[in-house]
Amino acid sequence: MVVCYTRRMATRSGTVQLKADGRFWLTLDGRNFLGRGRVELLQRIRETGSISKAAKDMKMSYKAAWDAVDAMNTAWQSPLVESGPTGSRLTADAEKLIAAFQTAEAQHTAFMQKLTEGL
Repeated sequence: MVVCYTRRMATRSGTVQLKADGRFWLTLDGRNFLGRGRVELLQRIRETGSISKAAKDMKMSYKAAWDAVDAMNTAWQSPLVESGPTGSRLTADAEKLIAAFQTAEAQHTAFMQKLTEGL
């Protein structure tokens, strides 16, 4: 999610829009780990019970979805998504990370709005 708040300001040449932009990511060891797209993927896996169905819902390839899941599972100390013959499910760690991400992202959004208001 790109957070973009715009503020109109009058200048000598007319009205311009001044804005603060920012994307929110959680990083792990300096690498992007969890962002809005990956959180959405995890949520859709939870809803559908399938990486393939989640990918289709998001209009992304199965390979891209699998690569994202594999990257998250490899980076974290334990799997976030477990897959078997009956489908895929999120682990307790994944649920905690989704909640933590959503809380932090809401704080980031509030900060960006406040920053723009102060410009």
